Amino acid sequence: MSELQISLIVLGIIVIVVVVAFNWWQDRRIKRKVQDNLPVVDEDPLLNDGQPSEARKEPGFGLNHLGLVRSPKTPTTPTTTATTESPTDPSDETEPLLTGKPIEEPDLVAEVVIEIDMPSPVSGEQLLPALRALRAVGRRPVRVFLQATDGRLVTDIGYDTLYLAVHLAVQVANRSGAITAIEWSQIWGNAQSLAEQLDATVDGPEQNDVLEQAAHLDSTCATLDAQVGLTLLLTTQRAVSDVIGSAKAMGFIERSGQLAWIGNHGLECFTLALGDSAPLNESVAGVDSLTLLLDVPRSPPSGESFGYMLEIALELARRVGAEVVDDQGKALAPGADVAIDEQLQTLYEQLEAAGLAAGSDRARRVFA
Repeated sequence: MSELQISLIVLGIIVIVVVVAFNWWQDRRIKRKVQDNLPVVDEDPLLNDGQPSEARKEPGFGLNHLGLVRSPKTPTTPTTTATTESPTDPSDETEPLLTGKPIEEPDLVAEVVIEIDMPSPVSGEQLLPALRALRAVGRRPVRVFLQATDGRLVTDIGYDTLYLAVHLAVQVANRSGAITAIEWSQIWGNAQSLAEQLDATVDGPEQNDVLEQAAHLDSTCATLDAQVGLTLLLTTQRAVSDVIGSAKAMGFIERSGQLAWIGNHGLECFTLALGDSAPLNESVAGVDSLTLLLDVPRSPPSGESFGYMLEIALELARRVGAEVVDDQGKALAPGADVAIDEQLQTLYEQLEAAGLAAGSDRARRVFA
């Protein structure tokens, strides 16, 4: 090899080393500059779910057992989880500097809308008596939206506020099944009666389209609706006040007429009831069994939804003197929590893909 070739090789190696060193120096300088401009935080918000550190202290111990997955439309028990809350899109807010309250709108996936357009603005005071009869028909919730003179849709009515239209958002399916032709006819009749009172016009979808949408949503939900339950068998009957006191001391709170475990997201992770699923309240003479129920579609997902409920169940069982079993009264198999949580992860993904993300407003309306 000639001296020229050797010199070129050496020169090439030197150039490579210089380039690598320069890139390393640039990368380190940029990182330092970025870090200098970041705010200093004492805790990782991802680990703390963005909530204050003084949140309720949870009992801690090993997870050894678990329960069964079932669907509410079959003899089964529910499931749900904790964590994760989507940030609010600023574009979806009304007067964000004053209230930050998101604008509510009809959900065109789970609801159909009947519009009642008035020939001239009508005050809330005039509308209120007529609207009270429109909130629901049978098993069908009806959300009432009012179109203000600035075009916004609102759900809170003001006595002195003027409105141009009433929008009735009719839920087409829930756990009671799909809306029927009779139910739709009743709702449509109510809308027409209101329109006659206001000398207004009515516009809405055809009945066949409504029934078709309802059947499709109901079919989708039927395949995704699941619950998981755990049973606590008390060794001796306890006064209901003792049981409620023990549950509240752990962190259960009263919510919608039942005892519920609330996560940092503000939604129920699971609920506590009597063994026959009846509400746990002071009207009960004594308690010999309890049920913890985790409703999958109605609470935001977590990687250990069932395992977390089991952990709470074991601690509550220790406090009230009970044994944790499955719905057949059998001891839970070791490692069942891991297997069930794996199944739940698949279900959460399916709910998300179907537009029914667990814990979302839509899911909580449909799976009710």
